[in-house]
Amino acid sequence: MTDLDGTWADESDWTAFDETVEGEEGGAPPMPVLAVVGRPNVGKSTLVNRIIGRREAVVQDVPGVTRDRVAYDALWNGRKFTVVDTGGWEPDAVGMMAAVAAQAELAMATADAILFVVDATVGATTNDEAAVKLLRRSKRPVLLVANKVDDERLMAEVASLWSLGLGEPIPVSGLHGRGSGDMLDAILKALPETPRETFEAVRGGPRRVALVGRPNVGKSSLLNRLSGEDRSVVHDVAGTTVDPVDSLVELDDELWRFVDTAGLRKRVNFASGAEYYASLRTKAAIESAEVAIVLLDASEPISEQDLRVLTMVVESGRACVLAFNKWDLVDEDRRHAMVRELERGLVRVPWAEKVNISALTGRAVRKLAPALRTALNSWDTRVPTGRLNSWLTDLIAATPPPVRSGKQPKVLFATQASTRPPTFVLFTTGFLEAGYRRFIERKLREEFDFAGSPVRISVRVREKRPKK
Repeated sequence: MTDLDGTWADESDWTAFDETVEGEEGGAPPMPVLAVVGRPNVGKSTLVNRIIGRREAVVQDVPGVTRDRVAYDALWNGRKFTVVDTGGWEPDAVGMMAAVAAQAELAMATADAILFVVDATVGATTNDEAAVKLLRRSKRPVLLVANKVDDERLMAEVASLWSLGLGEPIPVSGLHGRGSGDMLDAILKALPETPRETFEAVRGGPRRVALVGRPNVGKSSLLNRLSGEDRSVVHDVAGTTVDPVDSLVELDDELWRFVDTAGLRKRVNFASGAEYYASLRTKAAIESAEVAIVLLDASEPISEQDLRVLTMVVESGRACVLAFNKWDLVDEDRRHAMVRELERGLVRVPWAEKVNISALTGRAVRKLAPALRTALNSWDTRVPTGRLNSWLTDLIAATPPPVRSGKQPKVLFATQASTRPPTFVLFTTGFLEAGYRRFIERKLREEFDFAGSPVRISVRVREKRPKK
């Protein structure tokens, strides 16, 4: 292989870049499901973190932090199972808490076994007794767990829980881990080897999509619209979603894994409490996804929060689709204003795919699937080295790099170091200005069609070798 100026390139320059090939994920066998339920603030999420052995569920010392059904993978004594954390269940809940209770009831109905959590420091309440009546109707194995038993002084209160009629209560401390081993052994006995409901495994696994945006732009409404069920709790109160909620959605005869995330209000460094951990979960959800749908409220001006979310997606290197939600509320004047806002606010992502939708009415939501495929195809695109260098030779001949310190740098050759996102490395004799790198990126997009995907360009300056 020769350089663009006709000289030979060193083989060492090529060996520094190995092609990144990501293998397909094999379809995993279905796992039995354990639902963790109980009234608010009995320590369900703390117990879930103890069961799965890591801090995943958002925990705060106030009731009502968890609101949706959130699933986690767990492993104990060589057996894998799924743990579903739920929001606090109350019999006469109203407003948003009624939707939270409905999610908990749905988790009970679809689980293979139920872990009913009671606060041992409070004892059995009337709400606990009402939940027991509901659990008996579910016809599922139910384990009664007395949480917050940090020492022997509470064992008398644990014994009083026999009155609930669910069998022997298991004393545990979700915070300190006391009795967690006995609880996990009991869970394995209650769970069947295979789940009651099995789903056909998809070869390669569904593509992972993160729904992100500032609070109250309609992320949960969109997930419910796409999945055809009330998968996420939806309420007018901003910040309803705290934990990432995932759901398998079929669009255009293809299965996708959508993850609804918490709305980002502040920078992670400035958030506190549950909001801080929710921000961390959202960031992790973006990094584990392949493509992000950034929801923007089309009826309102683009805000600093919107731009912060976009920056997080761009820096993560994920493919991107911009969905302008609440389009049913946009009038003619607002459309003209949006054109100016897009020119100013979205200058960092002019390459992103754009779709105008309404999660409330279902307008154009089916257009998301083609936009997602376009973005993912660009994200996976690899340009052959020969074609890349031939195109780059013509481009530099027509528009050479600007002179720097009295010398004009030469681009010796280029290679695509990796995909996901497409990353190109230019070997040069001198530094290339940022403006010229942006020019090359723009021309790359025009020539090879990287719609919906970020493109990264790095410059490697070849140092002069001393003469022998």
